[in-house]
Amino acid sequence: MFARMEKTLLSAFPSEDMPSLRDALSRYLQEVTDYKKGKSQETRRIHAWQTHPLGTRPLDQIRRMDLVAYRNERRDQGRSAHTIRLDLAVLSHLYEIARSEWGYETLTNPVKAIRLPAFPPGRDRRLEPGELEKILLHSAPTMSAIVRFAIETAMRRSEILSLTWDQVDLDRRIALLKDTKAGGRRKVPLSPLALSILKERKMTSSSPNRIFSLSADDVSHRFLDSCRKAGISDLRFHDLRHEATSRLFEKGLSIPQVAAITGHKTLQMLHRYTHLRAEDLARTLADLD
Repeated sequence: MFARMEKTLLSAFPSEDMPSLRDALSRYLQEVTDYKKGKSQETRRIHAWQTHPLGTRPLDQIRRMDLVAYRNERRDQGRSAHTIRLDLAVLSHLYEIARSEWGYETLTNPVKAIRLPAFPPGRDRRLEPGELEKILLHSAPTMSAIVRFAIETAMRRSEILSLTWDQVDLDRRIALLKDTKAGGRRKVPLSPLALSILKERKMTSSSPNRIFSLSADDVSHRFLDSCRKAGISDLRFHDLRHEATSRLFEKGLSIPQVAAITGHKTLQMLHRYTHLRAEDLARTLADLD
């Protein structure tokens, strides 16, 4: 049945009038990707598709089985479900743009005809008692300040490292994030400890503008190195955002209050970053009796 439908669509729109995947992606890159926040990451994915054997095919000649083979090949190469889904998302949006804006109304989107790889279970790694102290013991001063600041603010690594002094109001105890991953601006209230970290940086930092003058790769590598020296396994810097979000709930903040601090747009996303310890909840229940 699907084969008959595909033949009908092919005859309705001849392939010679259809751009190749490579050419269509070049147009998509100029008209769509250039205006996206994640331009650099998507550009790399587009270039990978353009050099793929499917790149020479007209858009209407790329079938669902071609993408099933691509999905399985990438999976067998050890690519994560998240990476594969992002690769296919570029292709899917290309087809939708071609249909809605470029005049190829009869074009079907082959990505919608295949199963996308399932996401693995979300990480629930939190700091165990004593681990933070061990990490700080094996961290240089700047890295130590970044780790403590991450736990106090629930800010992403990119948000912390892009923070400048003109975004911070120490008197009002607020950090203004101008360009977040989720889009838009966000005001992050500063806890007493977060405030003291910034005041300390104000006195000791050699940078006149950036508060933490390390690159993203530096932070990740240094954090893993500190964990290794401390004998701590299976802990990533991004897990500190999980830890911070969970701690906000444990302090008694409501869902809207936590979401305002962390910048999560949906309850589902907020839940993925929240891991409350059962033993802590048990103590809370005991206190309520």
